This record gives sequence, C-alpha cells and structure tokens, in this order.
Amino acid sequence: MKFRFSALLFLIAGFSACDKQDNTVVDIAPPFSVFADGFESPANDLDDLLRDRTRWTALQIQNPRGGTNEISLTEDIVNEGNNALRIVAQPGDDILSKADIEKAGFFAPAGSTVTIAADFYIAGTGGLENLFLLDVECCSCWDESVPDNQCPGIRLKFGPDDNLTIERGKILEQTINQTAVAFPRNEWVNVVWGMNLSPEDDGRNALIINGQTVIESLGANLPNAAAFREEFARNGIDFTLGEPLGYERVQIGATANASGGPVELYVDNFSIRIE
Repeated sequence: MKFRFSALLFLIAGFSACDKQDNTVVDIAPPFSVFADGFESPANDLDDLLRDRTRWTALQIQNPRGGTNEISLTEDIVNEGNNALRIVAQPGDDILSKADIEKAGFFAPAGSTVTIAADFYIAGTGGLENLFLLDVECCSCWDESVPDNQCPGIRLKFGPDDNLTIERGKILEQTINQTAVAFPRNEWVNVVWGMNLSPEDDGRNALIINGQTVIESLGANLPNAAAFREEFARNGIDFTLGEPLGYERVQIGATANASGGPVELYVDNFSIRIE
C-alpha cells in the first residue's frame, strides 16, 4: 500500500512548527553535473565552504528546545585529507532537530541517473532509528497555491536495528528497507546511493554500504503528479506539481534527528554525479 498524505493532515492543513525548514529555491549558476568535496579548508574555517555559495549553498541548523546543535570542521576524525565535517544533533522534541549542509544548483529530471557517495563516521553506540542522513529534494515543484512547501523528495533514514533505508514518504511511497547490514559504528563507512529517476514503478534504486549492495530495487523515486493531485483532491484541495519536475538540492548530515538521543557524526569525501 502506498503512503497516504491524508493520514498526515499536517501536509495539507498546515505543517506543524516541529518541522520547519528552509524551503527557499536557490539558483546557482552555472548548473553542474559533477560535484565533489572533501571539506578541506586551509584555515579550518566553516565559512570557506559557504563563501559566495559556489561550493556549498547553505547550512541548515534547527535546534530543539532541549539543546543546541553544532556544525564545524574538524581535524580530529578524518578519513582523507586534513578536514571532515563534524555534526552534533540533539534529539528532537516538539521541534524537529536538524543540522546539515546543502548543495543546490543542479537539475535531475526523470531519466537522470544520480549517484551520491560519502563517507560517514557515527560515534557512540546509541540507537539510530529515525535519524536521516541524506535528502534529495525538489522545492520548486511544490504548488505555490498550497501553503507550507514540503520540498518533495527521498531520503536515507535509519530503521530498526541501525539498518539504513531509502525513505520515500514525501513522494507518497513506502520505505525501501534492508536487513543485510547494520550500520557500523565508530569507524568510517562508505555509502553509495544510486538512482535512475522515475515517477513510476520503473525507477531504479540502489544502496551500497562498504562495497556491499544492500538494496537493489525497482520503484518510484520522483514525485508523481497524478498521485499528488489525487491525494490532495481527497481532502478537497487542488494541487498540481510544477514542471519541469526534477530534484534540485541535496542535504547531508543529520537532516533530521528524530531518534531518541543525541548524535555525533562526521562526513568526508562527498560527491554527487548527475547523468
């Protein structure tokens, strides 16, 4: 059964303040097809990553009431080079906790092949269920006549037992689960996420952890205009996804920490390729 927006009225009757985010559509020229970054900075200065927005586009930090999140560069735990990105995200409460870095300025429509890779180091042994690591989203495709742009997209999320999954709720589809690999802790882990984009069931989805393919599945991985129109119509709302439809930004880090505890993680060797 497909995910139903009507079961989550916040998506059509006004999204709760617990999950506000920056839904600004950012146009960075010229568009790119390949971007790679190891978070290197001679001055160990986070501002180096964001200067004039041609490298990284923005930081997203949303603190819960119970604590303060952090994003910094570090030389202490590094997989390659001199720096890695360090993120500390407190558990969410009535405000959803977020701490991530964003890259915008691309366009990946149906038929595109998108490959995202990064190395992650997650410290500690606390449970990771409901921690999100990577989001790929389309903000400009949201119907401007409907409030609270939700930036439809797909995400990498931890399920039970520290299993990394492909979460598709924001495109009205079910999560693609895997039980082959529990995410290693206190060591560097290479993650590769591959997609051939389609709003139909012929989309291709792959997830590789430390060289082992844990997900290889067909299924929609772009928002489907007809499905969105029908779902909103059930609630008496006219909704039309904007065209051309395609993903335009990626966020990496603790894109949402809805787990039960604080998370300390490191990111190195990020890349995204659109073909």
